[in-house]
Amino acid sequence: MMNKPLLFRFLLGILIVFLSLPSLPVMAVNPSLGTIRQLEEVPGQMVYQSRQNLRDTQGNVWIAIAFKRPDDLLYLRLVGFPGVVEIDRTQPLRLIDSLNHTQLASDASAQMFIEGIQPHIGQYDLQPLISELKPEIPLHLELPTVQGATVILKPPPNI
Repeated sequence: MMNKPLLFRFLLGILIVFLSLPSLPVMAVNPSLGTIRQLEEVPGQMVYQSRQNLRDTQGNVWIAIAFKRPDDLLYLRLVGFPGVVEIDRTQPLRLIDSLNHTQLASDASAQMFIEGIQPHIGQYDLQPLISELKPEIPLHLELPTVQGATVILKPPPNI
């Protein structure tokens, strides 16, 4: 049989654990949050960038990079794994919200590459759409591919 001081410490420890359980979700860190970075492209010219890893509905990992240039243009760059997908640049990126409203983002990949377009990387102009997008309404992205399939990316609602 346990002595009283040891039993008291044991029960106190269990009580502390149970009392702290409701606060654990608050203390947990959400790994899906992106960070905003400020980069100096050339002296005096800043670019703001946010990166986020996303998975498509097939389980493939994509890197989504949103960035704002000094000329106030806002772009979204989507980077897939080389050899897995080839983006169809003749079609726009579709942004579809949970109310089924669709916005189309035009391809701006030609502005990104100096030595030729990479088939697994797409860049899209979001500036014309930004006033139409509501942060409180979840959306998903539909990216057309040369293979005929559509890549579907569903960003977490906190992005």
